[in-house]
Amino acid sequence: MKDMFQNDWVPGRDAFRSIMREHKLLLPAPKPRHTTNSNHRFHKYRNLIRGFIPTAANQLWVSDITYIDLVGDCCYLHLVTDAYSRKIVGWKLADTLEADNTLEALRMAISQATADELRGLIHHSDRGVQYCCNAYTEELKKFGVRISMTEDYKPTDNAIAERVNGILKTEVIYRERRFKTIDDARERISSFISFYNEKRPHASIGMKPPAKVHNEQGVQQRMW
Repeated sequence: MKDMFQNDWVPGRDAFRSIMREHKLLLPAPKPRHTTNSNHRFHKYRNLIRGFIPTAANQLWVSDITYIDLVGDCCYLHLVTDAYSRKIVGWKLADTLEADNTLEALRMAISQATADELRGLIHHSDRGVQYCCNAYTEELKKFGVRISMTEDYKPTDNAIAERVNGILKTEVIYRERRFKTIDDARERISSFISFYNEKRPHASIGMKPPAKVHNEQGVQQRMW
């Protein structure tokens, strides 16, 4: 450092960064993580949920994928959440973004509902290839589920799914910083999802846990 700064001269912020860059002392910028690839050949469905407010469980599911950092790597959490109760009804933590993993999360969600509940249910997601591919949409259609997708590429178009991701990251993932392995992450996230569903109160559903609200009907009271 003495070779860089002569006669007690101290550079400003931008000059200091330029000097660090010149001496190759800056860390490389982190590579951006992308979970949505909507540049594909599959059909994209219109948004069916503008202004829609569910009044019972299994009327509207929202799905999303978020990445989780590991030491030296990352993995992906595929989620399906019931919009009425905020209950996570399906999930899969995997080391890839492949649609097979997204489909497993969906099948977990389907397994907890009856045929009557699924018929007419709306499934809402972004336009990522995992949700538009034939295997996924055919699984939904097989049970009479209606397909809805975001249109404007804004987080608010899938706000409930984004909120669930935010809770998971704030209350678990950011506290851990980086999980050592995917098995470590899976164990911790599985434990939190159980707590989230069974015990964690939500201000958007009257300060009740999702599992309780999942068996109720009617518009829920917001506490914010």
